[in-house]
Amino acid sequence: MNPPVALTIAGSDSGGGAGIQADLKTFAALRVFGTSAITALTAQNTVGVRGVHATPTGFVVAQIAAVLDDLPVTAVKTGMLATAATVEAIAAIAAQGRLPHLVVDPVMVSSSGDRLLEPAAEKAYRDGLFPHAAVVTPNLREAEVLLGSPIRSRADQHAAARALGDLGAGAAVVKGGHPAGDPSGMAVDVVWDGKATYELRAPWVDTPNTHGTGCSFAAATAAHLALGDDLRTALASAKDFVTRAIAGGARWHLGAGHGPLDHFGWPIS
Repeated sequence: MNPPVALTIAGSDSGGGAGIQADLKTFAALRVFGTSAITALTAQNTVGVRGVHATPTGFVVAQIAAVLDDLPVTAVKTGMLATAATVEAIAAIAAQGRLPHLVVDPVMVSSSGDRLLEPAAEKAYRDGLFPHAAVVTPNLREAEVLLGSPIRSRADQHAAARALGDLGAGAAVVKGGHPAGDPSGMAVDVVWDGKATYELRAPWVDTPNTHGTGCSFAAATAAHLALGDDLRTALASAKDFVTRAIAGGARWHLGAGHGPLDHFGWPIS
């Protein structure tokens, strides 16, 4: 039997930990055939981003069309989109119903604190792309930027998830991985499912190796949707996958900054 096909629309991470590279690793680990449209090239490593070269919007669209015209894509994930024009172009494709089970990870700030998005693109996300998303998955810092208000408590996180849902997405996840875990020792993400909020909880893993966690969570969600899971199951499975990937690479020493995850369960020496 053929594997399900997923599409990631995101930027390239030359350090291999996040972006397209993390997405394709995640798809492969979950036995989903991965396709891609690259929105930007970045010169980055575990320490930070040294440069960004955005792909012309027309060529991003050409990549997406080439995939959709030939392969049976059943779920799509967006990551770093770089420019307002690219966000708007992808929103237009989504409005045509061509991006099924769309998972929008509004990548705005890297784990090292570098901005990865034009400020004008924030409005394009809210007004153009979110209404076509099955789920949006910002981290705390990204949710603060999108909503223009601070998130300082778990109650704020719940309120933010509801507010993001009000922007039109089918569901919203406010990830709690930044800047710290729950005082109880749990890492908590808050989900708004269109009716109520609930929490995804997993043990907090004490490690600096968290580069690519957001990309991997969104990609795993898309992969499970491609496999036929409902959204609640897909989100829970994605949370479990990322928790295991963080734990697997927790003792790695790759790079001087935020190291990558273990997407494939390679043994730790």
